[in-house]
Amino acid sequence: MTTRSDFLIIGGGIAGAGAAARLAPSASVTLLEMEDALGRHATGRSAAIFIRNYGNATLRALNAASEPVLETPEGLSDHSLLTPRGEMLIATEEELDDFRAYLAGAEGMEVLSPEEAVALFPLLRPQTIAAAAIERAAKDIDVDRLLQGFVRLARRNNARIVTNAPANRICKKGGLWQVETAAGTYAAPVLINAAGAWADVIADRAGVSKIGLQPMRRSAALIPPPDGLDITSWPLVASASESWYCKPDAGKFMVSPADEDPVEPHDAWADDMVLAEGLHRFEQAVTMEVTRVEHSWAGLRSFVKDRTPAAGFAPDADGFFWLAGQGGYGVQTAPALSQLTADLCLGNDPALSPDVVAALDPMRLI
Repeated sequence: MTTRSDFLIIGGGIAGAGAAARLAPSASVTLLEMEDALGRHATGRSAAIFIRNYGNATLRALNAASEPVLETPEGLSDHSLLTPRGEMLIATEEELDDFRAYLAGAEGMEVLSPEEAVALFPLLRPQTIAAAAIERAAKDIDVDRLLQGFVRLARRNNARIVTNAPANRICKKGGLWQVETAAGTYAAPVLINAAGAWADVIADRAGVSKIGLQPMRRSAALIPPPDGLDITSWPLVASASESWYCKPDAGKFMVSPADEDPVEPHDAWADDMVLAEGLHRFEQAVTMEVTRVEHSWAGLRSFVKDRTPAAGFAPDADGFFWLAGQGGYGVQTAPALSQLTADLCLGNDPALSPDVVAALDPMRLI
């Protein structure tokens, strides 16, 4: 027996859940997730911070469109999904070009002296800081509450969410995309590919041209701060060359080597050597020594060649919609991209500007 709906979504991360939430009030929706729970991969391993100046011009436009929803998440949560954090960028002499390039396209960045930087993050070595700046408006995102808000909204509008349902076979028959899974066969005239690192795999399985998606591993470790320090209000601090970053997280430091190692799509884990090298770079910038790693993990950030997401209908396959390539920006851009997906799929005028919509069009990649 085949279960039919108006829209069929493959992928139950923040992208797929957001698309389901925004489509379900207007159409019948089925979401298929290969794991036994939603948000198991990139969504559940996010650094969970909103940074207005993160990414290229298109991504910054998506950030700007997403922020009001994250701040006032009507229908998703009864209070803001954001809490104050701040993001501080520091540069050594060798990183000054990277520092200047970041600030050149940024808004709301406040330049700091080394002493001011240390006052905000007291473990920094002032003698290594050639330049510093802070985006005070950067905020932590409650990722789980956002994901669950999308899921509740989708289910409240009768969306069908099916876990343990990997898309084993995909074909098109009689104008319908048909997806065979271990949980049954599902069909719809529109198939939304929100499969994260597996999005090109799904396209290939469906006989659709791939977009050149490359999953990149990003590792992180949780380490204890020195005894007696209350780091609750400290900002995230990152090197200007993106060779490491550190974020206070529930009384611990989450430190990442900011690695981008190309890998095949899989359930990622941290590379011990890569992690050790990143922790060493972190130690060069601070006065503390890393003596213990309490937990480590890795996720996959998937990019296309221009590092801009793909959101739109495939030019070579009727009814096949791309929602992929979000890289490390998937959570903070999810409100804007999910609304754009609904607008395009339902034939509504997008809230985003035509230039931004055009920049996201997957046609540029095929």
